[in-house]
Amino acid sequence: MQKSIKRIFDFIFALLALIALMPLWVVLAVWIAVTSPGGIFFRQRRTGYKGREFNLLKFRSMYINDEADEEQSGSMDPRITPVGKFLRRSSLDELPQLINVLRGDMSIIGPRPHMLKHTEYYSALIPDYMRRHEMRPGLTGYAQVRGFRGPTPRLEDMQKRVEADLEYVEKFSLWLDLKIFFTTIWKMITLKL
Repeated sequence: MQKSIKRIFDFIFALLALIALMPLWVVLAVWIAVTSPGGIFFRQRRTGYKGREFNLLKFRSMYINDEADEEQSGSMDPRITPVGKFLRRSSLDELPQLINVLRGDMSIIGPRPHMLKHTEYYSALIPDYMRRHEMRPGLTGYAQVRGFRGPTPRLEDMQKRVEADLEYVEKFSLWLDLKIFFTTIWKMITLKL
């Protein structure tokens, strides 16, 4: 029952957010287009619900490069455009994932989806890694609001993220989703996410 309510909320929220944020989308799209060559959006194959692959959408925050599907980026990555630095810092690069939510690929709240390469690599090293796919991946999640986001240069970094994801899967409730949602909004406003 709670998962059905969650899906209804996801759909309605994503639709209303897309409509309300359309002027911002236009501004960001123009800003990206005039400051670096290439498309507005970035698509990347990610691992989703029940291990299914899907195309995750983002506003493009990097110069076009061949490593985008293979190599995580950090804050000082030279592939990141000046506009991209702002988009990433504010998490506005994630806005197109509202389309993924409408399609049912993602949820508003859930474990963040990883690149296919990372799923293959970490599932062999971290016990129960694949259990994180028992929930739809989210725009934000328990791991992110607890500070486990960004690059994972060490195995321990990913282990902490996965532990938080698994805790979310085990404790899932609509109340927990609301707490994560409002914590994310607060961190975005204060640019601490």
